[in-house]
Amino acid sequence: MLGMVRIKSHQRGLLFRYGDFVKLLPPGKHRFWSKLWSKQCDTVEIVDTLVTRFEHQFLDVLVRNAAVREALTLVELADHERALIWKDGRLLYIAGPGRHAFWNEPYKLEVETFDTNTLRFEHDKMDAIVAHPGGAKWLVGVNVDEHEDALLIKDGEIIEKLGKGRHMFWAQVNRVSWKAIDRREQVADVAGQEIMTMDKVTLRVNLLVTYQVVDSLKAVMVVSDHAQALYREAQLALRAAVGTRTLDALLADKESIGGEVKNVLAGRAADFGVVVKSVGLKDIILPGEMKTILNQVIEAEKAAQANLIKRREETAAARSQANTAKLLAENPVLARMKELELMQEILAGAKVTFVLGDGDIAGQLRRLSKSDELGS
Repeated sequence: MLGMVRIKSHQRGLLFRYGDFVKLLPPGKHRFWSKLWSKQCDTVEIVDTLVTRFEHQFLDVLVRNAAVREALTLVELADHERALIWKDGRLLYIAGPGRHAFWNEPYKLEVETFDTNTLRFEHDKMDAIVAHPGGAKWLVGVNVDEHEDALLIKDGEIIEKLGKGRHMFWAQVNRVSWKAIDRREQVADVAGQEIMTMDKVTLRVNLLVTYQVVDSLKAVMVVSDHAQALYREAQLALRAAVGTRTLDALLADKESIGGEVKNVLAGRAADFGVVVKSVGLKDIILPGEMKTILNQVIEAEKAAQANLIKRREETAAARSQANTAKLLAENPVLARMKELELMQEILAGAKVTFVLGDGDIAGQLRRLSKSDELGS
């Protein structure tokens, strides 16, 4: 009985007899005369070398054969090793621990092996490696902006401060993480909290705190969250500053509150690597009934001020009239001129001719006016 197998140029054949591997069959026609073929004791498994990675359940047995080893590129990786397999200059696989086999033909293969004990991964083709589907499995990384610091943490311990740029590390070997710290100026809006003044008035105060991290290591090591710690310290300092003032003193000098809070806050913030730039009161919110009372007080004060101004003006007018009367009494000529001015104002627009003699002009005018009344 004749049996034949045809293997194409991009294929290889695996000959098994009674289930045991015999040899690797190259491309071409292969004939079998043995009765074993008719009884299917000899079998040929055809594999495609265009599928670059060769995976088989009997791989460990197959690679003992010299022809198989020559046809394959074997990559043996320990637990702490990783490999990049490049096919014709393009990244094909990122391989982890274990035995990996790849067909040598019809492509050009290159293998790069790395020791993950070095932790940091660096490569001149980083973009292609990170973009590869296997990159997310075997690599972790962080992009640090110019205004940031990133603290690298390995197995719970900070081991390095990372500067600007992309930093990649081997995953699944060590517990690697990082904490990014923004070194730009930040603003914390300390929301209103109810505080009682020294004169027992309950109000709410909103505070704005401007700060900047200057020591990233302290900001992470001393407190778990530097922003939250600053917020808490600002609340305590504000409560202490308001509690020592009356409501009138608080409303009269709000700036002093910000200065006092800043002085207290700056010392505590320096302990965890933060510089306080400025502190200011944003809002002072009073209870409804207190607003009504204050409005009444302000209205009364303004009314009193208006009344005082009115009295001052009346007094000034009376004083001016008294001074004028005294001046006219002491200067008859000036009084006569004043009379003429008054007469001119009275007769303005009238077509009347008066002939007056010597004497008091004002008296003559009065007599003239009286005689007009009698004639009428």
